[in-house]
Amino acid sequence: MTITPPALSVFETLESEVRSYCRGWPAVFDRAQGARLTDEDGHSYLDFFAGAGSLNYGHNNPVLKRALIDYIERDGITHGLDMATTAKRAFLETFQNVILRPRDLPYKVMFPGPTGTNAVESALKLARKVKGRESVVSFTNAFHGMSLGSLAVTGNAFKRAGAGIPLVHGTPMPFDNYFDGTVPDFLWFERLLEDQGSGLNKPAAVIVETVQGEGGINVARAEWLRALKELCERQDMLLIVDDIQMGCGRTGGFFSFEESGIVPDIVTLSKSISGYGLPMSLCLFKPELDIWEPGEHNGTFRGNNPAFVTAAAVLDAYWADGQMEKQTLARGEQVEQALLSICAEEPTAQFRGRGLVWGMEFEDPARASAVCARAFELGLLLETSGPQSEVVKLLPPLTITTEELDEGLRTLARCVRETA
Repeated sequence: MTITPPALSVFETLESEVRSYCRGWPAVFDRAQGARLTDEDGHSYLDFFAGAGSLNYGHNNPVLKRALIDYIERDGITHGLDMATTAKRAFLETFQNVILRPRDLPYKVMFPGPTGTNAVESALKLARKVKGRESVVSFTNAFHGMSLGSLAVTGNAFKRAGAGIPLVHGTPMPFDNYFDGTVPDFLWFERLLEDQGSGLNKPAAVIVETVQGEGGINVARAEWLRALKELCERQDMLLIVDDIQMGCGRTGGFFSFEESGIVPDIVTLSKSISGYGLPMSLCLFKPELDIWEPGEHNGTFRGNNPAFVTAAAVLDAYWADGQMEKQTLARGEQVEQALLSICAEEPTAQFRGRGLVWGMEFEDPARASAVCARAFELGLLLETSGPQSEVVKLLPPLTITTEELDEGLRTLARCVRETA
């Protein structure tokens, strides 16, 4: 289809230059349902971005929409700070019964604020409070948020530079396969910890993504994650898993770390925890870590009750019977087979991923942006990731049909051919 870029006058003249996604997708979107968006001119787009992972169950999911409308129409609480409400109780009970107990996870639940970086900030603060130490170890190409504490454990130089001040008390270590398998796992990290002359302050915690989304779809092996957990236990450090983008079923299991068999000390969730794109985040931690004083960490919008309603509805509808994980893994195999075929014809590309998060990396970093630009022209929303935007990132809704997934993958193959 041919798309004429709209007149974006008010966006260009009034909105800040900081806007980004709209530059790659020059359309004014008006409606969305399932895996598709429609702009104000009636053009339809297949969504392989899903709100950066905030819409795992699609746009305006009818089950969630019905629960939300019913709640609003009966004048349910909208804003509740940390007050006890019927909506919060329903979510907590459902989360405990559907997610935590079946996985034998003992976590306490904290509502730190509406966004992922709120959850990360609370996790870092708690780890430092528990251990009485300042340093936190993160990993190369990590991304944990845009507030100052989260930026301090983020790897991307461009995002870090935006802080405008020194980012301290964070130390990066090599992520899995950073040296292409030529250096044993954690050799450098453990040597620094044990050497009294290394200059590394004893860390309170280590924070890690099991799959680095913004960093380029870098997938940590299960054995690497297990070794990291063992290292943390030996060295008296807490392990924080940032599951903000990869949790809520993106990699198959509800938590992305389930495959490895580890039980992190602290877990952060956001993005698709509400299921409907409503702002909500959680910080989960083992009960013995719950040493907060009342009000020691809070936020005005940590009691988004409509988000509690849709979050509980998601768990009941998609996670009570175990079918969501099976479906996601099946869809993931469909993606993997398509990417195998594409890369067989394109020697400069390679791919990696798990579940329904995949990345295709090109030797020429500009190629990924070209593929995404062509995809938009053909009605497919794709975004890049990686330190040089060299990776085409596939993040479709978990509820996408096999037909829609095949359509998007065929469009992707066309875009790769046409940008060669």
